[in-house]
Amino acid sequence: MPDFSAPTAPQRPTERTHHGDTVIDNYEWLRQKDSPEVLAHLEAENAYTEAVNASLAPLRQTIFEEIKGRTLETDLSVPVREGNWWYYSRSVEGKEYGLHCRAPIADASDWTPPALEPGVDVPGEQVLLDGNVEAEGHDFFSLGSFDVSRNGELLAWAVDTEGDERFTLRVRNLVTGEDLADEIPNTSHGATFSPDGRYVFYTTVDESWRPDTLWRHEVGTPARADVVVLTEPDERFWVGVGVTRSAKYIVVVVSSSVTSEWYVIPGDDATTEPRLLWARRDDVEYSVEHAVIGGEDWFLVLHNDSAPNFELVAVRTDAVGTGPQDALVVRAPSDEVRLEDVEAFAGHLVLSYRRAGLSQLGIVPLDGVESPAELAVTEVDFDEPLYTVGSSSNPEWTQPTVRLSYGSLVTPATVYDLDVRTHTLSQLKQQPVLGGYDPTDYEQKREWATADDGTQVPISLVWRKDTASRPGPLELYGYGSYEASMDPAFSVARLSLLDRGVTFAIAHVRGGGELGRSWYENGKTLSKKNTFTDFVACARHLVAEGYTTPERMVAEGGSAGGLLMGAVANLAPEHFAGILAAVPFVDPLTSILDPDLPLTVIEWDEWGNPLENPEVYSYMKSYSPYENVREDVTYPPILAVTSLNDTRVLYVEPAKWVARLREVGAPALLKIEMSAGHGGVSGRYNAWHERAYELAWILGVFGLAE
Repeated sequence: MPDFSAPTAPQRPTERTHHGDTVIDNYEWLRQKDSPEVLAHLEAENAYTEAVNASLAPLRQTIFEEIKGRTLETDLSVPVREGNWWYYSRSVEGKEYGLHCRAPIADASDWTPPALEPGVDVPGEQVLLDGNVEAEGHDFFSLGSFDVSRNGELLAWAVDTEGDERFTLRVRNLVTGEDLADEIPNTSHGATFSPDGRYVFYTTVDESWRPDTLWRHEVGTPARADVVVLTEPDERFWVGVGVTRSAKYIVVVVSSSVTSEWYVIPGDDATTEPRLLWARRDDVEYSVEHAVIGGEDWFLVLHNDSAPNFELVAVRTDAVGTGPQDALVVRAPSDEVRLEDVEAFAGHLVLSYRRAGLSQLGIVPLDGVESPAELAVTEVDFDEPLYTVGSSSNPEWTQPTVRLSYGSLVTPATVYDLDVRTHTLSQLKQQPVLGGYDPTDYEQKREWATADDGTQVPISLVWRKDTASRPGPLELYGYGSYEASMDPAFSVARLSLLDRGVTFAIAHVRGGGELGRSWYENGKTLSKKNTFTDFVACARHLVAEGYTTPERMVAEGGSAGGLLMGAVANLAPEHFAGILAAVPFVDPLTSILDPDLPLTVIEWDEWGNPLENPEVYSYMKSYSPYENVREDVTYPPILAVTSLNDTRVLYVEPAKWVARLREVGAPALLKIEMSAGHGGVSGRYNAWHERAYELAWILGVFGLAE
């Protein structure tokens, strides 16, 4: 660290008492976002971080140029058919944001996407929305809704220009290109048209940023005439809306992290009151998909009632049931397979599931099938030992193909169409990687670490064969919350590490969903510490197997993964040469104790409720990174990256954490974006600069900044 002094936040004690335990917080005053003193402190932190990292500026620019040089800047996505149009997006060299476009289909039998060439005019192309035009005059720009009516004449789109995830919803006439007078502020993500295009359904949030109310807006009428369809008073639950692929139903989901219930509205009568399918029961989740099997209408329901890894059942759409006991079993639960999703088409179903830590897809033909009990699954096979596969954009009910997305740590993102009848895969596009990228230059592998309790924890690794040494520099990434799986995927930016001899590894720790529901359950609430000890076990395993040494290993995680970073910094700082924490959730107890903060009550299912439960309070306090900063250890360099307008993890958490770390002499830096949200800066070039900054810092820790 340089000789000049880091910013010092004044200590102003704030007292917090719960369950007979009093805590003195010296930095809670930094929560005053609009205070000139707070803003001045944050600007000083930015200036200090920039000064400390000034020597990395040439490397940052080099890495940015590498990312840019490997990216085909003028490019197109693979067109997706919906109605009478092929929809796609275009990127243009020098432009931050994409253009959303469409071109007409040749005829009704046209299911082969046109082979569009970057930079070449597309016959009949219509630009629906140019993000660069809409972003003019704003430091931040994000689309929260983008939905075209089924007749192709209207576009519902919503924009956030602050980063706080409050979107202004508008309706555009795609025939004239003009926006209608319809304008609705402060909406949430995911507005959708009714099948006839007459109405737009959207949600709004409460003071805690929870989507709590579903509205119906009639196109062409003032927002004050909008009708409340459903309001959810329970602060643990949020509301979402969609339309089945068949267009026969509008579906409304009311869900918490562990409990859900679904309502349906006839697609041909959007003003009908929603009909409840199954009433909510604590700790029971289910999802609903409409299918036509044997000429009859069914709801396919994926649920976890007495089935931790979920079961797929079918109920007739006109039946009123109380739960899966009234349903026909389609696919029984399994200890080895975690069912994740089912999609219905006129002639087939697509099952998404995971087995042995990898995502899988199964195709279920419906031709000749008379009952849901007769369904047979054919799995889509791939050759690589590590990969990620998923169903991609498939909006059409009658389409004869399934669009798939595929990739791995060495294979760039690839788009396929699968012929449902022949099960043949046709590659439509692979992410271009300029500069002579050859996947055979790299190797990926799966390792298994032994956790403290004997559990085997998977690790995914990738390195460049001709540059990686053993032991050598290694970046270990982790997340481990919300049953989110950190599946192996390709990254252009990561090549700037791999090509400099750095090995990249993902620790698939408990709290994620890689190995089924129990993997998640054993890494949340009163088992949360497994997430942290699993990560440390992975670090130790990589050292023991000769991949790296503690002096050559950097840890990285973001959001809830930032909590992981803060926890392992306290738990085992000696195992890491540096720690990068992005938008880190490092003051969880303070946040989860305050139900007035954004999204707090929703989070109780994930972390527990420390307000009501003294055991949860004590447990969270025992691992909270901010409250457990140690004076008896030497911390490695730490870089915390955050955003002022983040509503999911408030900037104050890393700001307080860094201030507390500095008290014990830790070399901690805070970098804060002053006009961004939880996802960081907007615009692709801005994002590349941001990632280049982080990668340069990592390489600096490794001593590879030259």
